Amino acid sequence: MRQLYVETYGCQMNVADTELICGMLASEGYAPAADPSCADVLLVNTCAIRDNAEQRVIGRLNELKRHKRPGVVLGVVGCMAQRLGQQLLAQAPHVDLVVGPDGYRALPALIEGAQRGDRAAATQFKSWEQYEGVAVLRGDGPRAFVTVQRGCDYRCTFCVVPMTRGRERSRRLADVVAEVEILVDSGVSEVTLLGQTVNSYNDGQHDFADLLAAVGTVEGVRRVRYTSPHPNDFSERVLQAMATVPTVCEHVHLPVQSGSSRILKRMGRRYDRRAYGDCVARLRRSIPRVAITTDIIVGFPGETEEDFLATESLVRQVGFDDAFTFKYSRRVGTGAVRLPDQVPEATKGERLERIITTVREVACSRNFRLIGTQEEVLVEGLARRGGLLQSRTRANKVVLISGPAEWIGSYLTVRLTGTTGATFTGVPAGAGKELAIVG
Repeated sequence: MRQLYVETYGCQMNVADTELICGMLASEGYAPAADPSCADVLLVNTCAIRDNAEQRVIGRLNELKRHKRPGVVLGVVGCMAQRLGQQLLAQAPHVDLVVGPDGYRALPALIEGAQRGDRAAATQFKSWEQYEGVAVLRGDGPRAFVTVQRGCDYRCTFCVVPMTRGRERSRRLADVVAEVEILVDSGVSEVTLLGQTVNSYNDGQHDFADLLAAVGTVEGVRRVRYTSPHPNDFSERVLQAMATVPTVCEHVHLPVQSGSSRILKRMGRRYDRRAYGDCVARLRRSIPRVAITTDIIVGFPGETEEDFLATESLVRQVGFDDAFTFKYSRRVGTGAVRLPDQVPEATKGERLERIITTVREVACSRNFRLIGTQEEVLVEGLARRGGLLQSRTRANKVVLISGPAEWIGSYLTVRLTGTTGATFTGVPAGAGKELAIVG
C-alpha cells in the first residue's frame, strides 16, 4: 500500500483534522507510515497562532525535503497553509501542495496532481463544509475528539483564527450524536467536543446545552469534555446542563488572556475582569468541584507593569488549576499589529517567567490539598515514565499509577498519594485489600 506520514502541530482541532485527513486518505489506499523515510506522501498539519509555531514548521519542512524522491509528495495543511497560501509555494520550492482547513476533500486529487509535477494551493473558505460522511481514522484508546463547530466569529485583536478557519458554523446535533454512537461501539467511553468557541454552538435548532445533554446521555458514554469555551457564552441553560448531566466532567478550560480590563478591551475580548470573575463564580456555584484552567498572554501591546500585576492578582484570585502561558506574538492581519506601545521582547520574556511561577504556585497549592483523597480515573495508556500507566480524573488531573496494561480503558478509584505540583501519583483505593475497578 501507499504510505502516508503526517506530523501535527497546534491545538486539539488540528489533531482532530489529522484524524480526518488520515481517514480520507485511508479510503484512497494509504496506510499510516511511522517514519517519513518510507512515505509516499508527507503532510505537515500546521498552526498559525504564533510566529514561533510557523518558524518551527519552516525548519521542519527543510528537514523533511531530504526524504523526497520521484513521486513523493510534501504538503502543508492547516492554519499556516490557509494564512500563507500561494506565498508558501513561492517561498518553499520543495513544497508541492498547500491546503487550508476547508480544502481537505481535495487532497486525493491534489496529491495525484503533485505526483505529476503540478503544485497547487487550495485555500478557499467553504461555509458549508463540516466533513460529514468522511470516515475518521483515530488511534486505539478510550478517548476521542469530536469536532462540533468550525470557525470563529469573535475578532480578538491578537488572533488569526477567523482568518485561517473562517466563519463559525455548527454541525447538526443529530450528526454529532451519530458519530458518538459509532465511537462508543468501537470502545470509546470519553469524548471531547471541539470548537473554537464551543459553548456558542448552535445548529439552528439546538444550543450547546442541548448538545451536552444529547451526547452525555448516549449509552456507553462515561465522560464528556469540551474545549474551548468563551466566557460570554455560558448561559444558564449551559450551566444547568453541566450540573445535571452526570457524564459532563467537572473541568472547564476558560481562557482569560489578561487580568487587566484595559488590556482586555484592547484585545477585543468583549468582557472585563469583573465579568470574567462573575463567570467563574457562576461556574463554581453550579458545579462546586469544578477545576478551572486558562490561557494567558503577557506582553500584549500597551501592557504596563500595572496591567501585568493585575493578571498575576487574577491568577491568585481565581485560583486556577493550571494555565497555558504565552508571550504575545505579532500576527500580520490582526488588529493588534497596528497598536502602539509594542512591548520589548526582553520584557515579554521576563513577564512570562514571572507568570509561570505564579501559576505553578497557585496550582501546587490547590493540588497538594488533594493528596489523600479518592478520585475516579480513566486509565488512558502507558506513561512516559517506565512501567507506569497514565490516568486522568474527571477534573483533568493526570495521575500516574502502577498496574498491568490490561487496565487501559478501565475506570478505577484511586487514592492520590503525591504530586509534583502538576502530576499526581496514586494507588488503587484499598490497595493491598481489593481493587476498586468501577467500570
